[in-house]
Amino acid sequence: MSHVTTWTVTGMTCGHCEASVREEISELPGVEGVEVSHTEGTAVVTSATPLERAAVAAAVEEAGYALA
Repeated sequence: MSHVTTWTVTGMTCGHCEASVREEISELPGVEGVEVSHTEGTAVVTSATPLERAAVAAAVEEAGYALA
């Protein structure tokens, strides 16, 4: 069973921002898919198990952005 979680990401303004966030979150263990939208300010993550907020926040910060 997959888990789908929507995270609000602040600071994204373009497609490059989306790609950076997608790349970093995709590297987290258990992540099966990531859809990022800078216009909506969201990252929708599908994972095998629930992800900890701290892990997602660290990945987003590595990309240069922050969770709201």
